[in-house]
Amino acid sequence: MADIAFRANAEDERIIRAALREGERPSDVLRRALRLLQRDMWHDRLRGGSRPAAEGLPEEH
Repeated sequence: MADIAFRANAEDERIIRAALREGERPSDVLRRALRLLQRDMWHDRLRGGSRPAAEGLPEEH
């Protein structure tokens, strides 16, 4: 697998520190965030590939 370089700015570092759980490393936080992004993309596909708000439709809950 290829290495991916990520240079966090001050705001990124603040978010990562706030999201750290006991015993985690920053890379664990980023992995968790990627899994959440993957789930969000999966939900978008289930809705037909577009977000209702982007189409000017009310959000579905």
